Amino acid sequence: MSPFLKIHTILYITSQEISKDFYEKVFRIPPTLDVPGMTEFDLSSAFTLGLMPNSSISRILQDQTPDPATGTGIPRCELYLYVDDVEAEYENAVEMGAKIISPLLIQNWGDLAFYLADPDGHIIVFATKIKKPAP
Repeated sequence: MSPFLKIHTILYITSQEISKDFYEKVFRIPPTLDVPGMTEFDLSSAFTLGLMPNSSISRILQDQTPDPATGTGIPRCELYLYVDDVEAEYENAVEMGAKIISPLLIQNWGDLAFYLADPDGHIIVFATKIKKPAP
């Protein structure tokens, strides 16, 4: 049994308002927390996605690491999300004007998936398993 109770991933972002609006549209759910310096979306009972402005994390990290703002626009992570209806997620992403990086395609690992980028360049993938990959 895993010792982890819940996974909470935080993306560093340029604009909390722009990112909050983007993720509300792409996930079609409201944030569960929206306070200055942090917005959160509960994507499942075990996974929360947080959005923290670069300026907020810079105050926490101080001079112990490079300033996260210097990497804005460079893909620094990928959120790979399995969903029941990947076609509906693709239609929603296209309709909302999201930047599609890769259209809905069957991947060689057995997923039907598409890739998009958020306003800060983070990559989000919506996928569904369609077959088991070949050994």
